[in-house]
Amino acid sequence: MLLLYSHTTTPRLRYIIDFFSRELFDEPVIITNDKNEFRNSELPKVNYSDEEFSEIELFIRNVDILFETGIKLQNITCFEMNYNKAFFQTSGDFPFDIFAASFFLLSRYEEYLPHKEDEYGRYDPSNSLAFKEGFLHLPLINIWMTEFKKALHKKFPRLLFKRNQFKCILTYDIDIAYSYLHKGLKRTIGGFVRSMIDRKWGIVNERWQVLLRKKNDPYDCYEWLDALHLYCRSKPCYFFLVAKKLTKYDRNTSTSDDSYKELIEYYASNYKVGIHPSWQSGDDPRLLKEEIEWLTVVIDKPAIHSRQHFLRLSLPKTYRQLIELKIANDYSMGYGSINGFRASVASSFNWFDLENEQPTPLMIYPFCFMDANSLFEQNNSPQEAYTELMNFYTHTKNVNGMLITIWHNYLLGTDPQFAGWREMFELFMKETVYWDAYNDDA
Repeated sequence: MLLLYSHTTTPRLRYIIDFFSRELFDEPVIITNDKNEFRNSELPKVNYSDEEFSEIELFIRNVDILFETGIKLQNITCFEMNYNKAFFQTSGDFPFDIFAASFFLLSRYEEYLPHKEDEYGRYDPSNSLAFKEGFLHLPLINIWMTEFKKALHKKFPRLLFKRNQFKCILTYDIDIAYSYLHKGLKRTIGGFVRSMIDRKWGIVNERWQVLLRKKNDPYDCYEWLDALHLYCRSKPCYFFLVAKKLTKYDRNTSTSDDSYKELIEYYASNYKVGIHPSWQSGDDPRLLKEEIEWLTVVIDKPAIHSRQHFLRLSLPKTYRQLIELKIANDYSMGYGSINGFRASVASSFNWFDLENEQPTPLMIYPFCFMDANSLFEQNNSPQEAYTELMNFYTHTKNVNGMLITIWHNYLLGTDPQFAGWREMFELFMKETVYWDAYNDDA
């Protein structure tokens, strides 16, 4: 058990100390504002203030951000600490205010400040401190916590820490379930006409073969994935786009198609299934409510998992809407144009509503790698993507963190334009996921 002194307890301080408690200890850290209680305690103790009391404490001189209200531009200068970046440098037994710096990154404080947006109206990652300072590829908060544990252990050798285990969570976005099947008569005829006008006779022939059930749909990799998950003992999570109206960004199979419903029902009976809110629903909360209700009926249980389509995430608006609609877990924390750790962490965490100055029950599961980012945005080959993915894997495993990746069925199918991605994914599964599951059982 650990005791922490602070001159006052704010929602921001309580939030970040709760996060550290869950990550580092089996028991919650106790916060006291009583100097005498702190001085007289025989527990291992951290003094988080601007006044050092004694040598039998770990002293961290605080900066102001956890004791402020409102949102303002912070003066941030990064420095090197054991070959990694840190900021909010102070004096004391630890070289920087780890609680304040972690709060800044976890709360996504910088996303509430004036910033430029990308072509889709999203927060542009080039605004972020992680991008500018070159640590977007790292779970920096987890790395800091490793250093913090070392400092605590040096000061208090008998202090017990929680044993975290590395986790690899596979997730899939099903926003284009099939290439040719279940499109409806109008879309199917339109597809034939466009291919013939463009003289793409190979596609015309392939579409016929698929519709006549003589060939598998190139986006249908579901049975192959099931076999791979079984072999690797993996339990992934699937997010389904269930837009009722087709638009430029929402082009999945119609929700009125029985085969699509059956596909969703099948995965709901075997794995976690969540909502992939349509692009349209970002402008219409009532539409989002309808999509969640539709999915709830189909899967016959509450739809409590979510990931935004196109990673259309705007703070605090998006998360407030999800909370209102009883979503418990969101997997959207990452960028839609570059891979990396958007919140600089490889752990789940509760979202802190910065404008309202309060923690919320919404649990955030941050991802660091998405196949579509690697292919379409970073122009990586499958081999380059594999190297990037393995770097994320190594960094996350080194801190016993949570590696969350996003995959799309169409990239893992048999469409020739995505050649090599299926093989890359299978290699990743068999070289890492399989052996991690094997070692866990050993």
